[in-house]
Amino acid sequence: MNRQELVAQIRKKQSFLCVGLDTDPAKIPAHLQQEEDPVFAFNKAIIDATKDYAVAYKPNIAFYECLGPKGWESLKKTIDYIPKDCFIIADAKRGDIGNTSTYYAKTFFEYLDCDAVTVAPYMGEDSVTPFQEFPNKWVILLALTSNRGALDFQFLTDANGEELYKKVLKKSAKWGDSNNLMYVVGATRAEGIGEVRKLVPDHFFLVPGVGAQGGSLADVAHYGWNADCGLLVNASRSVLYASSGTDFAEKAGEEAHSLQQQMQQIISEKQW
Repeated sequence: MNRQELVAQIRKKQSFLCVGLDTDPAKIPAHLQQEEDPVFAFNKAIIDATKDYAVAYKPNIAFYECLGPKGWESLKKTIDYIPKDCFIIADAKRGDIGNTSTYYAKTFFEYLDCDAVTVAPYMGEDSVTPFQEFPNKWVILLALTSNRGALDFQFLTDANGEELYKKVLKKSAKWGDSNNLMYVVGATRAEGIGEVRKLVPDHFFLVPGVGAQGGSLADVAHYGWNADCGLLVNASRSVLYASSGTDFAEKAGEEAHSLQQQMQQIISEKQW
């Protein structure tokens, strides 16, 4: 999916919601545990309930890899089931030497046919650019995360007082452009979103942390909005586990709809 198609979907659905498919087998409702593939059965119901409100889905690969071959089968079936008008993100956080990255890219862009993959920038340009050699595919680079350990490295300053995450942004922005490169920016560091936006004004941001993690959707939009919206706001637990009963999909749909309604209000206020 290219940028124009993504923006068109945001306008059509009046939403910039991404639903994270971080499907924990231990949290799948009891009535689905007897299914042949409980993970896929759960994901299928979630997708059916949220597809009118979400423009993107983000399977977290770790939740599938840990299940071995069956997990990869569940992942493939899930991705194949996601509507074609939705942007699909493989949340894999890969990044390795060039030839290894090429094969990671083949996995997510050719075998699974995802639109984007999350990538760690630590090993530098030659670990990232192999992902950018696939047309209409995206790299989503970790920029400013909201976990506690982010303070270990991301805010270290050089002799001029510039934080490491800003140096990563400035350098990595030269590896691609706003048509094939996005950034992960955590919602719980709202003012940080504004700092990132100053450095990469045209790029899309994938923003986790709204919902169960306490990030403010209004703050994300205030600091991160650009001329094309420029935001994919991810909600995982607050949607997936809105209920643990037989009504889990209905409650997931209600939560996704509530977020979409808030997003529609923001879009209206932005006169976009």
